[in-house]
Amino acid sequence: MKSCIPQYLLLGFALAFGLGGARAQDPPKVSIKSVKARPTRTLDGPTMFHEYCAACHGDQAQGNGPAAEALKKAPADLTQIARKNGGKFPKTQVMRVIEGADVVAAHGSRPMPVWGNIFRSLENQSVATLRVNMLADYIETLQAK
Repeated sequence: MKSCIPQYLLLGFALAFGLGGARAQDPPKVSIKSVKARPTRTLDGPTMFHEYCAACHGDQAQGNGPAAEALKKAPADLTQIARKNGGKFPKTQVMRVIEGADVVAAHGSRPMPVWGNIFRSLENQSVATLRVNMLADYIETLQAK
């Protein structure tokens, strides 16, 4: 009996398993598409984190979002902030990083967006500050116990 595997599946398998000539040790080439930030419908932390942060930091905030592999430096595991700070969550410092007031040495030239400026471009200063505060509050809830 003749096999009925569609040609597109055979091509897909060939490409997926390296039969298309790609070397196994070549890292995948990933690019990041920049899109204009838009305001979320709500100011709650989880919604904003998913919209603004999860692409790099991941849904669980462990630094493994879909865009992470395209970055020169891996995004921070945001669940470890308190542990790395003697068990205390440094909310003011986290807010300053989100706002862009403090440059993180690990970020080098700051590939992480300066969310304070972006939020201020979407709305007024007080709403931008509220967004940063709510994001920091949410990140605090993600700390590993």
